[in-house]
Amino acid sequence: MAKKFVIGMLVSNHFGVLTRVSAMFSRRGFNIDSLTVGVTELPEYSRMTVTMTGDNYARDQIIKQLQKIEDVKEIKELKHAQSVMRELIILKVAATSENRKDILETANVFKAKIIDFSPDSICIEITGECSKLDAFIELMKPYGIIEMCRTGTVAMDRGITSLKDEI
Repeated sequence: MAKKFVIGMLVSNHFGVLTRVSAMFSRRGFNIDSLTVGVTELPEYSRMTVTMTGDNYARDQIIKQLQKIEDVKEIKELKHAQSVMRELIILKVAATSENRKDILETANVFKAKIIDFSPDSICIEITGECSKLDAFIELMKPYGIIEMCRTGTVAMDRGITSLKDEI
């Protein structure tokens, strides 16, 4: 049965690492649902968070293959119950004088932030779990979504443990 997996990795922070990791998924015929990368508090490392859909076999194969890449220093599946997971969306919605108040009220309920306001559109920033963002998008569709940027999942374990503990 297919389900969504989130994999956290610490990788060397230099040229070509992202290409090698993403190419491994491609060679094995696995799709990446989302991929986020950024430098960590240790400048020699970047943190990658990969979200994929598959069964347990696919998850195990991906982890085994990632462990073979020299620049992958640590890898861990992040379980939803033991992790904090967030995404960011910037959404531009068509706005009229008739619907502007409804859009603003909906954004307020979802604790979203208005980052640009023009006579014919509103640009909204919202962060949260995937299900919250999906619900917000569905509520904005009737107004007319002009444009949307979505970061993909970033995640880390709750508590004192971290990926770098294993390096």
